[in-house]
Amino acid sequence: MSYRDYMFKETTKKFLELEGFLEPTPIQKEILPLACKGKDVIGISATGSGKTHAFLIPVMERVDTSIDRIQAVITAPTRELALQLYTRTKNMQEADPTLRIKLITGGMEKSRMNESLKVQPHVVIGTPGRIKDLFLNEKTLRVESADMLIVDEADMTLEFGFLEDIDAMAGRMKKNLQMMSFSATMPNALKIFLKKYMTQPAMVHIEDAKQFHPQIEHVLVPCTPLNYEQKLMEILPTFTPYVCLIFANTREQAANVASLMRDAGYPLIELHGDLTSRERTKAMKELENIQKPYVVATDIAARGIDIDGISHVISLGFPKELDYYIHRSGRTGRAGKKGICYALYQKQDDQMIRALEKRGIHFEHRSLKNGNWNTLEPLHKKKVKKDDPLEKEISKIVAKKKKKVKPGYKVKRKQEVEKLQRKAKRSIIQEDIQRQKKERAKSKQLERRRNEE
Repeated sequence: MSYRDYMFKETTKKFLELEGFLEPTPIQKEILPLACKGKDVIGISATGSGKTHAFLIPVMERVDTSIDRIQAVITAPTRELALQLYTRTKNMQEADPTLRIKLITGGMEKSRMNESLKVQPHVVIGTPGRIKDLFLNEKTLRVESADMLIVDEADMTLEFGFLEDIDAMAGRMKKNLQMMSFSATMPNALKIFLKKYMTQPAMVHIEDAKQFHPQIEHVLVPCTPLNYEQKLMEILPTFTPYVCLIFANTREQAANVASLMRDAGYPLIELHGDLTSRERTKAMKELENIQKPYVVATDIAARGIDIDGISHVISLGFPKELDYYIHRSGRTGRAGKKGICYALYQKQDDQMIRALEKRGIHFEHRSLKNGNWNTLEPLHKKKVKKDDPLEKEISKIVAKKKKKVKPGYKVKRKQEVEKLQRKAKRSIIQEDIQRQKKERAKSKQLERRRNEE
């Protein structure tokens, strides 16, 4: 199925042409027919699966520029993500020059923004807090007229505590408001919130991230006795990446890793919650042009940010959520290109590794010594069970089920098992005695031969 099969209006077709899109992704195939008809939708899928255009295309299709009011509101949990969304709408405005799209985020001067809102846009993209402020407090942004409310990275919006702002806005918008939510995961708290405003929403869940990223090699690298940071500095000289994305589990770890790498001369972009607004803006500009080959980030900071050409991913330990690891590794191996994900692990990561293996992820197990990679046995090697006659006999006794159970049957069953075990033990001892007798006889024969000689 191609985009030509959809009955889109001419401006939407031009937008798709400018984007260079030919075929919809799996999530777009499911979402587009529903969203374009004005139905409430929940989309759950990994970064890179096409979620953004799953709502930008319906916005392009449904907004009528002859109507002079706000028709669509799109929220993102951070300024960086809002800016990235806004940047991706340039082709929408090129396809339809009459379409007005406005970016609303913190850090922008209120007086200038209020002045610019004398002419209301058709589409608003911004952070929940600033949109709510201009809507309810300043009363210069008239989002109550909107037909569509789209919450991008909804799980992250929940995590940052911004659902209250969206709640305050949505409660004062149209009753027949079309609401769409897109995220990588679906926490229960988010489900409860969405039920409040959505009417029989269609849930589209693209579970297997590997259908988009089939070219990923997962490599487990033991750290003991080193820590994650020390092992990282060991493996970095072993490859030359196009772009290497390094994931830390905390802001502190990300800052520490970035400092170590800078001291060692590695050019990198640092991205986490402890950066100042100016530092974050600088990092985002560098990411747009991929000016440096290494990116050190936390899961939250990197969420929703698309970086092209990632050849390597390094995970410093494992995140608390299984999906987070899948999202980390899914940043590489795109567009038919191969990618590699190094997962540095310690003893405490074993449970998470087992859980990921159950999900179908195959890990190669390798160690690095003196700059050389060595293949190790699988971390969780399956034990081959040998046929044990004793165990078979015991299992027969344990498996016996009688219709009428006599008193003391458990004691009798235990006695039978113990009898078998004693018998087996005696047999082993007797075999050992016989073996020793044979060995002594052989040694005596050898001694006689030597004496005869």
